[in-house]
Amino acid sequence: MASKKIVLKFPHRLVDQPIVYRMVKDFDVEFNILKASVTPREEGLMVLELKGEESNLEKALKYAKSIGVTVQPLSKDIKRDDLKCTHCGACVPICPTEALVTDSVTRKVLFYSDKCIACELCIKACPPRAMELQF
Repeated sequence: MASKKIVLKFPHRLVDQPIVYRMVKDFDVEFNILKASVTPREEGLMVLELKGEESNLEKALKYAKSIGVTVQPLSKDIKRDDLKCTHCGACVPICPTEALVTDSVTRKVLFYSDKCIACELCIKACPPRAMELQF
């Protein structure tokens, strides 16, 4: 079973449509909503983890794109500004998925975007504001 973390952006004309339901029912994928902001008559945004057979995931995402939903991998939206990061480690203990860890040799903070679930706790904890969420 494959897993993908993605960001779906819905134009206002689609926010009242059962898009995720169709993806589950028609393409046999499971989903976990990591974050959502959907308002009637405005753009909607959902951060999802999708699970299923690789071919079914691809078909489900192709369907979403075909009706006008923008689909992006989650990792493209989570950024760390390495120039701002002082490697203070304030973000490390509050990261629930260990996407931020301290290297035991260099004592620098490492960021693994593939583990990130966009909970935004690191953004609030970062004194120099090096962590950014860009949707």
